[in-house]
Amino acid sequence: MKTITKLFVSSALALGVSQAVYAESIALVGGRLIDGTAEQPIADSVILIKDGVIEKVGSVGTLEVPNGYRVISTEGHDVLPGLWENHAHIQLTGHADYPHWQAEYADRFVDEVMPAALVQLLLSGVTSVRDLGAPLDDTVKIKEAVAAGEIPSPNLYTSGPFLQWETDEWQSHYRWPIKTPAQAIEKVNQLADAGMEIVKLIDQDDMPREVMETIVQQAHKRGMKVVAHAHKPDEIRLGVEVGVDNFEHTGLTTAPGYPDDVLNALKERTATGIFDGLVFWTPTVEGLYNYETTVQNHEHFDNSCWHRGLKEDTIADIKQSIEKPGHLSYSQLVPLRKPTLKNKIAQLKETGVVMLVGTDVGIPMKFHCQTTWREMATWVYEMDFSPMETIRAATYWPAVMMGVQDQYGSVTPGKVADIIAVNGDVLKYINLLQDVDFVMRKGVVYKQDGQVNEELLPESLRME
Repeated sequence: MKTITKLFVSSALALGVSQAVYAESIALVGGRLIDGTAEQPIADSVILIKDGVIEKVGSVGTLEVPNGYRVISTEGHDVLPGLWENHAHIQLTGHADYPHWQAEYADRFVDEVMPAALVQLLLSGVTSVRDLGAPLDDTVKIKEAVAAGEIPSPNLYTSGPFLQWETDEWQSHYRWPIKTPAQAIEKVNQLADAGMEIVKLIDQDDMPREVMETIVQQAHKRGMKVVAHAHKPDEIRLGVEVGVDNFEHTGLTTAPGYPDDVLNALKERTATGIFDGLVFWTPTVEGLYNYETTVQNHEHFDNSCWHRGLKEDTIADIKQSIEKPGHLSYSQLVPLRKPTLKNKIAQLKETGVVMLVGTDVGIPMKFHCQTTWREMATWVYEMDFSPMETIRAATYWPAVMMGVQDQYGSVTPGKVADIIAVNGDVLKYINLLQDVDFVMRKGVVYKQDGQVNEELLPESLRME
């Protein structure tokens, strides 16, 4: 992937993206475009980008590059919309001891941990992320920093704290107990007023139905999406009945599948409309499915990409916490859950739910720079998804779920220029996404020919 003219980078970029770079006109020429829609790939594509927006899309010979556009060759590459990570925890970064992490690192979330997570995601090809569960004040601060251009970041959607029936004291800064309908309205309003786009429920089956229903109704009244854990049958039953938008995970137990009434309830809900009737599901299956492999070979922990933006003592602490993956109490039940996963995924597919790619990244052993592609590869190689439907589950459908498909999710005219490229045939070898060659966010090129433009990052987030 070669550049015909060089990009001028101002020293001001150390603090953010300058308007000069943002406004640059760019033409991506020559690669095969997989645009995120149901359309067939476009060979020898030409994508014109102006002011951070996709202006025109065509092919060599049918769409000329106007004068004044910087031409970047994408020959030999597959070009795709930027990926979405639909279940992230940017206040976490792989440490295995949650109480220790929350006690020792809470004062580092805004200045160190969350910026590191966001930049690592961006450079891995993730241009939109849903952060599901973090302290509200910290989340507001990080969103403000991103909006101000101080932190290069994926497009960021956030829930702030979990809402649940009961919490432990050590969790109270990022998990809120909700006991009454009045409190439900108050807390949802607080989240909405703070700029959160999502409400996240956990253990909602422990709540009185009236409380849970009030949360969902108030969230929808405020224009927010509701995501909810789906570990237990009653979490799903109640969630389907009261209108949860998106279920998360595939169950904590060793049950071989979902009960018939749960599956029937999902089928009935998905039959109630077209786009309005969609039910979304983020299975976060890869970490479970590959846990035993990780115990046998965790060499990928030594990939220093996850060190970016983290201090030396933070890195050392994380390393010691995951030194023995097979000893982690967090994962002892996982080998017994693995045989159930293919059946559960197959059951969910049959109900008509729309699957989204998400990974629970940030939890023990899951690093922001190397996780989203693993989920996609597991879908294709182990869970019988096609590469194309997997790509759309990481691009187009997340934008629909969040109601922003007019701006994101496909490489089509009028959309924000969030674009990635990989060298080779991603429809045959989906795991090529582990090494994204090119990353563009809002028309700004952060990575090209596999090389990060370090000058676009604050010094604390660079790896010289």
